[in-house]
Parts: sequence; structure tokens; C-alpha cells
Amino acid sequence: VQLEESGGGLVQSGGSLRLSCTASSGISTITSMAWYRQTPGKQRELVAAIAGGHSTNYADSVKGRFTISADGAENSVYLQMNSLEPEDTAVYYCKVIYGVPSIILWGQGTQVTVSS
Repeated sequence: VQLEESGGGLVQSGGSLRLSCTASSGISTITSMAWYRQTPGKQRELVAAIAGGHSTNYADSVKGRFTISADGAENSVYLQMNSLEPEDTAVYYCKVIYGVPSIILWGQGTQVTVSS
């Protein structure tokens, strides 16, 4: 069971990227899915999360610019990032919580670099 991320890259300030994360087969009863990000020397921080397919929450720094969505049938979660800023540069990680009792699964991370 693993998560596969894609969509990172280099973009200019003001540009957009869409991150994707798909869980391999064997995952059922997903409770929540989320995106985190981390820069060198800092703790990993929550960017956005979605639970129950529609309940979302966002870090204040990305509200109005990023949108998280999920496709339950595909066990996938997406992060649409618009109006990107150099401060958004980080490695972005997908996180899935599933099963009873809960199991936490992390993706391998995808680099997002925003140039000024």
C-alpha cells in the first residue's frame, strides 16, 4: 500500500500547479486526506485537508489561493494551487488516514519551486 504523488515543478510567481496523489489498491475506508509541506529546517505544516469527501480546512496562508479536492472512487486527492508565491516553495507531501484502527500513510513528497 503506497501513495503516488505527481504535479510538482518549477513555476513563476503568480503561476499555478496542480498536485495529485493516488493511493494504491488495498486502501479502504479513507477517513481523511491532506497535503502538508516542509522547507529545510522547519517542521512539516498542514496546507489543506479534506474529510468525508467535502469538509475542508486550509492554512491561513493559502486560503483563497489553494483548493483541495478528492475523488473517492479513485482514492485520489488533488491540490490546485493558484497565485503561487515564492513563500510556497517547499516539498509537498500527501497524507492519508484510513482503516479502523486508523493507519497513517505518507507520500514520498514532490518539490514545488516558485521563482520570483
